[in-house]
Amino acid sequence: MSTASFQIDVPDALLARARSGELAALEQIYRAFERPAYTLALRMLADTEAAREVVHDAMLHLLERIGQFRGDAPFWGWLRQIVVNQALMRMRHDRGIAFEGLPDDDHWPASAEAPCETADTQHLQRALQRLPALTRSVLWLYHVEEYTHVEIAALTGKSVSFSKSQVARGGSRLRALLESTLDHPQEAAPCLTATAH
Repeated sequence: MSTASFQIDVPDALLARARSGELAALEQIYRAFERPAYTLALRMLADTEAAREVVHDAMLHLLERIGQFRGDAPFWGWLRQIVVNQALMRMRHDRGIAFEGLPDDDHWPASAEAPCETADTQHLQRALQRLPALTRSVLWLYHVEEYTHVEIAALTGKSVSFSKSQVARGGSRLRALLESTLDHPQEAAPCLTATAH
């Protein structure tokens, strides 16, 4: 499954120790989730330093709020939500990253297909970086993290139709960018969901 890197089971005993403030338990959780949290933040922000800062902020948030985790949902999902929220907050407040997606009148044809059919990891990363930050984030959240359009709309403060539009238009633009940069477009390579990790 595409979210497997974040789907780490955390034993109840470890969570209980962390909720009680035990630093060793908190460090164990941090080490387990540091890599998937960084990967998610990097894919959303396309900036290594910003991604590191988001992970740092998310883990501080975890430290402050872990006592509020009630266990009615998987811990990994709760923590992933914190990382996504921190990345979106960074997008909103960072002057260098406009919190806008592709406009509705974008000239690329809309498509509901997956964002790419042929691309290797390096080409995919470069193409993703050329998309607007919000479009890139919506594509990643939808295709890789498997958030629904309703969930993405709630996270971004946009409408469900906006999320659908970004997936369609962003996917079309991503395919066009990949086609223009691949040296050998006839050679099959993994798609976005297959190259996520």
